[in-house]
Amino acid sequence: MIKFSTLAAALVAVSATLSIAQPAFASSATEDNTFAIAIHGGAGTITRADLTEEQEAAYTAKLTEALNAGHAILAEGGTSMDAVIAAVQIMEASPLFNAGLGAVYTFDGGHELDASIMDGATLEAGAVAGVKTIKSPIALARSVMENSVHVMLSGEGAEQFAAEQGLEQVPNDYFDTEHRYQQLEQAREKLGVADKQAYLELDEKYKYGTVGAVAVDKYGNLSAATSTGGMTAKRYGRIGDSPIIGAGTWADNASCAVSATGHGEYFIRYHVAADICSRVKYLGESVETAGDTVIHDVLLPAGGTGGVIILDAEGNVHMPFNTEGMYRASRVGNAEAEVAIYKD
Repeated sequence: MIKFSTLAAALVAVSATLSIAQPAFASSATEDNTFAIAIHGGAGTITRADLTEEQEAAYTAKLTEALNAGHAILAEGGTSMDAVIAAVQIMEASPLFNAGLGAVYTFDGGHELDASIMDGATLEAGAVAGVKTIKSPIALARSVMENSVHVMLSGEGAEQFAAEQGLEQVPNDYFDTEHRYQQLEQAREKLGVADKQAYLELDEKYKYGTVGAVAVDKYGNLSAATSTGGMTAKRYGRIGDSPIIGAGTWADNASCAVSATGHGEYFIRYHVAADICSRVKYLGESVETAGDTVIHDVLLPAGGTGGVIILDAEGNVHMPFNTEGMYRASRVGNAEAEVAIYKD
């Protein structure tokens, strides 16, 4: 029989252990001050034949600018949340990418934008869908997370909330670019009459285009952010994976952070971002194994194409994709930036 005094002593010991247990997120800088950031500017049919030397240089320069903006925040001891926002906003403001300025057109000739963000320390998240007048959708997603009781707001309601939050709003034609309009015209020609849009498939080049960032700061906290203009010639208020937590965006300090890009319908069905991190968390897989399994062995056989950027709390980066290319870049600690576009 266990004596009461012995049991009491054991309970006190357990209580003491629990009282000093570390929280789910670090409150001070880690011993090695590991920090890292990875970004993407969309995946798809991207080959050397598709880009001129000038275009390739422009993409490389903008990816580097966005990457270094986030990296600078991390290097100075800033948060991963601030870092991913800074990186994504630079890409939202560039006509090179399908997010913010340069977003693709809907079938009716307008723009409808989506974005989401997640904090790996708290699992709090914010998202917006189908907004038309928000200059930086990712800024609004963060405001939804931090200043509302909701996770996702859409359409006019999201825009009303943005106005109340004092976020910058612009006319819808702010997002116009000539090359995206030409894509719309080509898509309309392929689709024919409008009522066929819901069940006719477009070529891959019309389905992709998203920007995103994942980061881990010196405190061990992960964040992920994703922003997009969606699919060329979309109708009926179509929403893809980018604003859906678990599909296009996920972050959890206990596993990893993910931002996705690709054919959103498949990323939604297969819960891609969260599936990758669940494999890391519950199966103990590395980000390389988890990412490759989901992108190549789960998603692709089902018909889903695209890619992801993945980062864990130790600064391990992996950026798998099953398309011809993916605009991507990463920087770990004080190492040099790595920027790539093509599969090879």
